[in-house]
This record gives sequence, C-alpha cells and structure tokens, in this order.
Amino acid sequence: MKIAFLADPLSTFKTYKDSTYAMMVEAGKRGHTVYAFEQKDMAVEQGVVSAKVSEITLTGDSSDWYRAAEPKETNLGDFDAIIQRKDPPFDMEYVYGTYLLELAEKQGAQVFNKPSAIRDHNEKLAIAQFSQFTSPTLVTSDEQRIRAFQKQHGDIILKPLDGMGGAGIFRVTADGMNLGSIIETLTHLGTQTIMVQRYIPDIVKGDKRILVIGGKPVPFALARIPQNGEVRGNLAAGGIGVAQPLTERDYEIANTLGPILAARGLLLVGLDVIGDFLTEVNVTSPTCFQEITQQAGFPVAATFIDAVEAAVALGR
Repeated sequence: MKIAFLADPLSTFKTYKDSTYAMMVEAGKRGHTVYAFEQKDMAVEQGVVSAKVSEITLTGDSSDWYRAAEPKETNLGDFDAIIQRKDPPFDMEYVYGTYLLELAEKQGAQVFNKPSAIRDHNEKLAIAQFSQFTSPTLVTSDEQRIRAFQKQHGDIILKPLDGMGGAGIFRVTADGMNLGSIIETLTHLGTQTIMVQRYIPDIVKGDKRILVIGGKPVPFALARIPQNGEVRGNLAAGGIGVAQPLTERDYEIANTLGPILAARGLLLVGLDVIGDFLTEVNVTSPTCFQEITQQAGFPVAATFIDAVEAAVALGR
C-alpha cells in the first residue's frame, strides 16, 4: 500500500518515544511505501486536493532515521491510506485541514482518523457524551458558575478546551486561592469557554492512557504519574510513564466507548482515565505506542497497522 502520513515536521520527532515513527517503521517492515507531508503542503485547486508529498526511506538509525525524496505534487486520492497525525493546537488552521482531507475522501482517499469525526470530537468536550464515566464536570465561560462549582466541590481542576500535553491546567483547592485570576486568564475575561472538573485524588497513581484501536482496547495502559508536586501526569509535563494491565473499570469504559467511536470513523483513540473516571477522548494524534510496547511487550504499532490494512481492504 501507499501510506501517507500528515504529520508535524519529521525533524522534530523524538524517535525513542514517537508513536508516528513507530507506525512508519511497522508499515515499512511490511513493504508498504511510506510518504509524509505537512498541513501547509496541502492545497485544493478546481476541487482537487493535492499536497507536496515526499517518499520516506527509513534508515534504521534512530538518530538519523529517514531520507526524504524531493517533494512531488500528488493528488491525495492516489494514496491507499492517509494517517492524520498532526498534533494540536486544534485551531482554525487545523479545522481547515480537516475540510481538505474530507474533500480528499470524496476523491478516493481513506483517511484515519476520519476528518469529520476529528472535528466533531473535541478532546475535552467529547466526555460529555459519556457522563456516566466522568467526575462532576462543568463547561462554561461564566465566572459565577465556576465559583459556584468550586464552592460545591472544593478541590477542582480548570483547563482550556484546546490544549495538549497538560498545558494550561490549574488546580484550585478548597481555599479558592487565586481562583479569580485563573478564571480571568483561562476564560480571557469571560470570552472563552473552559472545562472545570472535580479533582480526582487518584491522579497520584497516574493519568492512564488507554489506546483503543478499531474499537478494541489495547490490554495495557500507560499510567503517567505526576512528579515533583505536579498535578499533571502528562509526559510532556514531566510525568513518568508506567505500563500496567487494564483494570475491570478500564475495560468497562473502553469496551463501551470503543465500538461507538469506531463506528464514527475513529480508528485510533486514546482514552484518558484517572482512577475510575474518564477525563479525555484523544482523537487527533494519540501517543504512548512505544512506551507500552517497550514495557509490556504488546505490539501496539503492529496492531494499528493491522487495523489500517483491514480498514483499507474493507473500503475498497
């Protein structure tokens, strides 16, 4: 197959932990031809979506890991599969990219995850569809609502709806210290909607990333454990990742959401679970492939490429 990856610049990859890199390596092992392009490389002219795409040769050297051929203008409909792996921020440029990929689908491309499904599933807000699994949660830009929520629940977490890697997350305890300043900052003086959740003490045991591929959970999660007094377990915020088997509650959440999200066109999903509660549904560029494989021995990248191959065969 010809598999094209829409990703951030290859030169920025940290190959020892990058999940997109693991996908590319697995695809290359199977004899698939690997290509790469960035969102800025896409264009649409007379209704046809194309991009300046480079064929990628993998060297096997993790420190000098690829050779990129000269970019060629290529119709995106010519690829067997396009893997959408651009990281947030999920801004309007990101949204425009999903529109172009949606046009490419009409021209024959199969895109994973489905562009319209990515658009429809804000990674924070999507949990509202599955409130039976969440801790008390409020989404608003109204200061008085937030203050009332904090008064009711005492210890709370506030976060933006468009962040990643733990950026912009604040904890306010029962004393309400700095709540006003945090509300002003995150809501941009009441003009931007944010999420507020009751603090979950089990964060000290880790923020678990549960990968769901083709509607089925990977049997190991990566618990990202906060360090040095942090409330954020994200690896980007200094958390330490520990692979561990899914609990009964993890399976309950993953087995409920997995088939629903897969039916919507989300081949790969990263569910974030703290204790017994679902906190996020990651659909843009879920990670933790390599950490789980290295620590638990489960072949996550192989499982994902298996799912891509099956989906492409089904769609032909």
